[in-house]
Amino acid sequence: MSSRLQKFLALDGRRRRFLLTAFISLARSRRALATTPFKTLVERLCVNGGGGAAHSLSPEQAEIAQDIGWAVRTAAAHAPGDNSCLVQVLAAQRMLRARGIGGTCHIGAAFGESPAEPGFQAHAWLTCGGAFVTGEAGHERFSVLTEFSWG
Repeated sequence: MSSRLQKFLALDGRRRRFLLTAFISLARSRRALATTPFKTLVERLCVNGGGGAAHSLSPEQAEIAQDIGWAVRTAAAHAPGDNSCLVQVLAAQRMLRARGIGGTCHIGAAFGESPAEPGFQAHAWLTCGGAFVTGEAGHERFSVLTEFSWG
C-alpha cells in the first residue's frame, strides 16, 4: 500500500471528508476562475456585503476552519493544475460557507523587490476569527487592496 494512501486512511473521518471535499472544491474554483469574469467572482466572495469584519467563532467552528485550511493546502499540494492562492481562497470559502462559518478574504498587491521577482505581484489569503485559513505564507509583503467578508 502506498504511503499516501496509508496517511489518508490514518486520518479521522472528518479530515478524510474535508480532504476529499477540498479536491473537488479546488477543481470547481479553478474552473470558475477560467470561465467567470473576475468581477462576478468578487461579488460571490462578498455574500453579505461589506469589508473585512472580524467574525467571532465558537471553538468548534475555529477547529473546523483550521481543518478546512489544512485540507485545502494539502489538496492543493497534490492536485493537478494551478492551485494558486486565489484558487485556494475560493475553495476554502466555499467549504466554510457550506458549514455556516463566516470569514474574510484579503487581496493584496506588491511590487517585486528583486530581479527574481520583478514587477507587480498579487496574493490572496483567507482568515476566520482572526486566524489564517489559507495564504498566510508571505502575506505580510503585500498591501491589502480590498477585503470581502461573508457570514
